[in-house]
Amino acid sequence: MPEPLTLVRADYANPAHAAALIDLLDHYAQDAAGGGAPLSDFARAHLVESLAARPFIFSVLAFEGDAAVGLVNAIEGFSTFACRPLVNIHDVVVRQSHRGRGIAARLFAEVETIAIERGACKLTLEVLSENRAARGLYLKLGFDDYRLDPAMGEARFMQKWLG
Repeated sequence: MPEPLTLVRADYANPAHAAALIDLLDHYAQDAAGGGAPLSDFARAHLVESLAARPFIFSVLAFEGDAAVGLVNAIEGFSTFACRPLVNIHDVVVRQSHRGRGIAARLFAEVETIAIERGACKLTLEVLSENRAARGLYLKLGFDDYRLDPAMGEARFMQKWLG
């Protein structure tokens, strides 16, 4: 029988939390949905201190006993139309061996609690169009495609690398 699940707001100064964050993010990065390649040595060495230096970023970890099994990294942005913060869910990780147990939904509930504490007007996220399992979960949790006026269509997430 699995141990109870514990959710914690990551303390980037806590070595156990820092190690769990890097391990889980690397697990995600190596998955096809995360790009299929491990984190770079640079990211491994500097990510936690870089997150800690930005008070508008927070992370939530899920532990089963001492084992880290889930992670969400979230970044506060700002909605100019609402004149309030918003929270973008940037990374969602559940260890492959623990998927289908409701861990992501529990992580999302904690992120929503933090977002409300911060006065956020909404949560946002990006999902790959072929990641049907994740998309199905997000729809079940109340997310939908972003649109203002249906006649203008749905928003597309775009990127441009800056070297």
